[in-house]
Amino acid sequence: MPHPNRVQPDGSLATVPERGTMMGNRGVLHDEAGEIGPKRWAHRNWVCCTLVPRGKPRKILRPGRYTELFFLDEAVALAAGHRPCAECRRADYERWRGAWAEAFGTREGASAMDARLHAARAIPGARRLRHETGTAADLPDGSFFAQAGRAFLLTGGRALPYAPDGYGSAEALATGPVTILTNPVARAVLAGGYRPALHPSAVRRSSPPS
Repeated sequence: MPHPNRVQPDGSLATVPERGTMMGNRGVLHDEAGEIGPKRWAHRNWVCCTLVPRGKPRKILRPGRYTELFFLDEAVALAAGHRPCAECRRADYERWRGAWAEAFGTREGASAMDARLHAARAIPGARRLRHETGTAADLPDGSFFAQAGRAFLLTGGRALPYAPDGYGSAEALATGPVTILTNPVARAVLAGGYRPALHPSAVRRSSPPS
């Protein structure tokens, strides 16, 4: 039975049958019966992990253990406020730190990065994330924005409409104001050269329509 643990680009949780290609966590969000409550984070260490850490299948929503969250891909995870895990994705974590140094001038550790990310992404007590209004053309590749109730991934100067099972065909980049879903700290790291892992549908759909 699907659980409400599939993370959407705006940071909300949804119940969908597709598991996605990546996993992560924000702490313990479920109770002893495995039910996920209204809390949306329990600490600042929001990470994005491989789907099966260390190659070992696991039973999810175990009592007292962190709540497994799932993402279509890493671009969604970044939009939802997560960063690469330093344990199961060490090489990607170091790439992230390198792009962070390019963006902010210093190569920081996990605690410092998480504090800065949390200040940029979370509205204390609101159980939702901060979002800005801006222009899609000003965003770096790998960012998410929303317009008219639809979420889009920006890649290669095109907008890919998001769905829980993959991206739709590329569309012209939105004009006018949009809601920016990827927080400004993550956007700076993307602009600093970090390239998130994308769902296979992003590669298939990113070319302009004929």
